[in-house]
Amino acid sequence: MVPRITATALALCLAAPAMAQEVNLYSYRQPELLKPLTDAFTEATGIKVNVAYLEKGMVERLKAEGRRSPADLIFTVDISRLAAAVDAGVTQPVTSDVLTANVPAAYHDPDGQWWGLTTRARIVYASKDRVDPSEVTTYEDLADPKWKGRICTRSGTHDYTVALVAAMIHHHGEEATRTWLQGVKDNLARKPQGNDRAQVKAIWAGECDISLGNTYYMGQMLNDPEQIEWANSVNVLFPTFENGGTHVNISGVAMTAAAPNKDNALKMMEFLVSPEAQEVYAHANYEYPIAPGTEADDLVKGWGTFTADDTNLMTLAGLREDALRLVEEVDFDG
Repeated sequence: MVPRITATALALCLAAPAMAQEVNLYSYRQPELLKPLTDAFTEATGIKVNVAYLEKGMVERLKAEGRRSPADLIFTVDISRLAAAVDAGVTQPVTSDVLTANVPAAYHDPDGQWWGLTTRARIVYASKDRVDPSEVTTYEDLADPKWKGRICTRSGTHDYTVALVAAMIHHHGEEATRTWLQGVKDNLARKPQGNDRAQVKAIWAGECDISLGNTYYMGQMLNDPEQIEWANSVNVLFPTFENGGTHVNISGVAMTAAAPNKDNALKMMEFLVSPEAQEVYAHANYEYPIAPGTEADDLVKGWGTFTADDTNLMTLAGLREDALRLVEEVDFDG
């Protein structure tokens, strides 16, 4: 059941004045995924939420609009996209005791430019019929020749893949990561293509045995009549780095540099990290809430437990260019 927004969340926001108020969002996340949150925020505060969904070009749009931008907040996924917005100068730092108390240090920018909302793990989907779960242990193991012709994955230049490669660089250095990338490429069953769900479909169809993917896609597939059969054909497995934990990434929020409704934007940011709102958001997106004392949805908890790698996400953002260069050097998508 979706948790109700309680007095704890309400206390984070001041009562809305009689005059109409609003806050404007630019989002890479579909409006329907944000609707449970935006509705709850409006109910709690009286502040109207306007969402503009963008498929791409968010940073470019904000730069073009400059100080005339109507956007107060940006919603996106993946540390590289959040870091890119900061690097482009389209965000501003936010200081808040509420945000600091509810967002662990590993999941927000040290300077307050962006704040994490939920996490997702980069896991392995494995065929229930052709893979013993005990075979999948580490990310490093994916380069083992035992997987030759058995792995499917999306493009090596996609943000999700680049973040994992950056984490590999952090743990093992560039040369070892280049060797690992070449090994994974040699084990591919087909040229990298499609999204994470397309890889699960390929496993179901017998084209490969394992794939990399984000945890939340399992929840989406299980709730799609066309895709539920794909989801039921695989196990969700949580590999780790040999000297670390399971790779995680985030969804996050940042206040724009222009932010015409700055006070309302801060109220919404604080609302989003309240335990009650966190669980609503994580439930809607099949992700993991990050506020202390919160729990994932029962469906998500049913996939198993894991220990998240403790590498600071800003460290991974700083290694993004090196990761992309290695992907291109081994011609991973070729």
